[in-house]
Parts: sequence; structure tokens; C-alpha cells
Amino acid sequence: MEIARAAAGVACSKEHQRIYAEWFALADPDGDGRVTGADATSFFAMSGLSRADLKQVWAIADSKRQGYLGFAEFVTAMQLVSLAQVGNEITQDSLKREDLNTLDPPVMEGVEELINRSKAVVKRVHPDENGGTPQVQAPSMYHWFGSKSAQKAQMPLTSVTSVIDGLKRLYVEKLKPLEVAYRFNDFGSPLLTTSDFDAKPMVMLLGQYSTGKTTFIKHLLKTSYPGAHVGPEPTTDRFIVVMSGPDERTIPGNTIAVQANMPFTGLTTFGGAFLSKFECSQMPHPLLEHITFVDTPGVLSGEKQRTQRSYDFTGVTSWFAAKCDLILLLFDPHKLDISDEFKRVIASLRGHDDKIRVVLNKADQVDTQQLMRVYGAQMWSLGKVLNTPEVVRVYIGSFNDKPVSESAVGPIGKDLFEREQDDLLCDLKDIPKKACDRRVNEFVKRARAAKIHAYIIGHLKKEMPAMMGKAKAQQRLIDNLRDEFAKVQREYHLPAGDFPDVEHFKEILGGYNIDKFEKLKPKMVQAVDDMLAYDIPELLKNFRNPYE
Repeated sequence: MEIARAAAGVACSKEHQRIYAEWFALADPDGDGRVTGADATSFFAMSGLSRADLKQVWAIADSKRQGYLGFAEFVTAMQLVSLAQVGNEITQDSLKREDLNTLDPPVMEGVEELINRSKAVVKRVHPDENGGTPQVQAPSMYHWFGSKSAQKAQMPLTSVTSVIDGLKRLYVEKLKPLEVAYRFNDFGSPLLTTSDFDAKPMVMLLGQYSTGKTTFIKHLLKTSYPGAHVGPEPTTDRFIVVMSGPDERTIPGNTIAVQANMPFTGLTTFGGAFLSKFECSQMPHPLLEHITFVDTPGVLSGEKQRTQRSYDFTGVTSWFAAKCDLILLLFDPHKLDISDEFKRVIASLRGHDDKIRVVLNKADQVDTQQLMRVYGAQMWSLGKVLNTPEVVRVYIGSFNDKPVSESAVGPIGKDLFEREQDDLLCDLKDIPKKACDRRVNEFVKRARAAKIHAYIIGHLKKEMPAMMGKAKAQQRLIDNLRDEFAKVQREYHLPAGDFPDVEHFKEILGGYNIDKFEKLKPKMVQAVDDMLAYDIPELLKNFRNPYE
């Protein structure tokens, strides 16, 4: 499996690691474990390579577009510099060379002299005794989400050392005050914590029972995971988060939901009934170092979904959809029908259409002619559920560890399945590389939603009478909420597609006293506008490829 290799740092010998550790300490003068673009330009210049070569080296080493190099990425960069110095062209395929780990360190003119003058700096980074990766401490960002006194001691945005850290800073300073003032966390999603920013990319699998969701994860991992159950009946009866851990174990939902270093604290809003059906499966695996999988219970049909589940299944799905980087909808040739409940689940993914991929699994169970009919039937079914003018991409294959049944699908079908599987794996392989861009995208989307929410609440507050008849006025506003949304849209020139679902908003608003809300504070809204127009573009500019 090359997904983990594509995202991970490249190993090297113990002696080379010692050399690179000294160089890393030299290139990282502030000792925060991150070589930023500004740090790299002076150090990498000692290689004597052209600006174009160094631009390519940085682009490949910082494949996740974080804006800095950790130790593993720094080692990768140095190995690429070695290749470039002997005349090799630097491409993404350079990471696949078998001799990459045995390459001698590059020639860095003047580096030994600098090391001799900077022995104190070198002591900040030490390889472990077994020759593992040096333990470099990144700056702690938890105090940004702590006490008010800590938040008042604001740091300039230029002092952060990564795009993600910059987003944390902007959230605490500019977006979070707006969310708290207008209770956005009650209407939208819970307030963000540092673990939400630092979480690994997540992939959620959705589908009816026995469509191969658990088997799909096992196929990618090439092994089973704690808590995995496979069978023709609805075997997975809970949400299982499969993530990296020091040993193989399962952690109950109530325990995982209260851990501040995990991005699942927001699930407590769904109550104990859900948390008893939620668990975390941990195991050491190279792929899980970069991607977390969410295995879900099979969507039932008809009334079973509502009568047999004691929690809001659709609400939980929507919560995970907002956190995930990719959502896989799995079907099999014998379960193409989309039940009413499955339709509601897919509808809850509204706003996350760019994350959705459809997988027609177990396709080798039918012959070529039947597969053609099945594919057409599925596209027809999806067309009635996914309200988009574009045709959704459907991956066809059999994602399990068994060989493809060539007798059923023929040689053409087997070749098709292999190419479709490669396409899907490429999609998954790109997830860690796009994780930082996805974080920025979701942050901007959240900021716009919070701003519109503030406009709505401010408008409703303004419509309330000063003295008499407040209860009747509130009920009138709730009953005519769609019209009030239209007024807000016209007054502030906002796009209609960015407004929340009217019925959902109406349901939550009914539990509040509108008169108790804050009036619209233009300064707060302006701060968010400035963040979107100036701060985020400036942040991305500061952490782009330093050789561009």
C-alpha cells in the first residue's frame, strides 16, 4: 500500500539521521521543530542548487502544504537535494527510488563551520537511542483555547509557524467572539477546539447494511482492526472511528468524547444513548498515521431506522460529514434502492457535495451485461436524490481481499475494476496532501456561515417590540422565518445558497427567547470580513513555497 509511503517521511540510516538532526537544528534557529520558508531559504542556499530546483524540492517535501518542514520532511528535502546535485531531475517519482534511503547527505557549503560555531543550537535536537525520529517539540497552542487572560495576550499573526496555527489564532481572536455572542454553536456546529484543527484527515463510509463498508477498511489496511465485524446481516451496530494508536484496543464512546486531545468532544450533544453506540478502535498502522476512518452502522429501511435507534442517526451523520475530508457512499448490485431514511441521510450531507464519492462495490457478483444494467439503474436512483446538475462519479469495483471473479465479469471487466480501484486509491492517497487546504476551506465556509447567522439573529432581535407583545412577535417571526431570511438576504446582499435550512433553524429557535439575543455588532462582523478579505490571504501568502 503506497498511501502511507506517499505521505510519510523517508527513513535513513542512523548515521545520516545524526547528521540531518544537526542540520535541522541549524535550519531551525528558534527550536520549535519547524523549518519555515524563511528559515529554509538561507540554509538551502548552501546547496548551490538553482531556485527552480529548490522550488521543486520544497513542493515535494511540503506535500501537505503546511508551510513548514518537520524533521521527516526535512530529511526528504535533503535526499532530494542529493539527487539534484548529481544531475537527477526532481519529480514526485523521486520518492519511489529504492536507493533514496542510502544516499549520502548533500554537499552543503559552509555547514560544518556553522555547526562548529553553533554547538549550543545542536543540543536542542537529539535522535533517540534506537535511531528513531528526533523528538522535536512543536509550540503548544492549547493556551489559545484556555482562559480569557491568556487570550488577551495576543500574538501577532506573523509569529505563527504554520497555516494551521494561523487559523487557530484567527479563530480565537476574530471568529470565536462572533460565534459566542450569537450562539452559533447551538444552531450550527460546536465551538472549535485545538484538537479540531490538529486532527488527522477523516474518511467516512456510509451505506446500507452488507454493502462492504467494514471490508473496505480492512482491504485498505490489509488487516482487521479491533471491533470489526463482517457478515450478511447488519453487523456493525455502532459508529467506529479507526485511528492510529500505540497498541490494539477499543475505547468506549463516553471515554473518547471527554478527551480534549481528540476531535470528538462535540458528540456529547447527542447524549448517552449515542455514546453507548460509539467507540474508537486504535491500532498501530502506517496508513492510520495519516488518515482516520469512520465506519458507520448500515442504514436501515422504512420505519426501522426511527424505531430501533435511540439517537439522532441523521444528526450524527451530519456532524461527522462536517469533520470529514471524504465521504464514501457504498452500494452493491443487489441493494440499489435508496430507502426514505437513506435519502434523508444523504440530504443531511447538504453543503458537503465536493466530499462525496460513490462506490459500486461487489461488482464482480454480476456478469458484464447485468453490470451495465445495474450501473444505469444506480445513476437513475442517484439522480433523484443528489440535487446537482452534474453527474456524480461512481467507482466500480470489488474492494475486498479476494481475487476478482474473472469467470463472471470477463477479462475486460477485470481490467476495468483494477483501473477504477487505482483511481479511488489515488483519491485516497491525495487526502493527506490536501488536508491543509481542506482545513482552510472549511474554516472559510464556517466563517461565512457564522456571519450570516449573526445577521439573522440581529435582524430578528431588531424586529422584536420594545415592551408589549413579545411572545406573539416571536411566534410570528418563527412562523414567517423564510420571509425573514429573504429580508436579511436583500438587506445585506447575501447569497441565498449560504443560508441555513429553514426548518432546522426554526426548530432550534423555538427553544430560545429572541429578545435575549445580542443586537447586531457591526465591529464583530467587520472583524470577520477583514479576516476573510485580508488575514487569511496574507496567512496563505506567508506560508506558500518560499521559492515562488
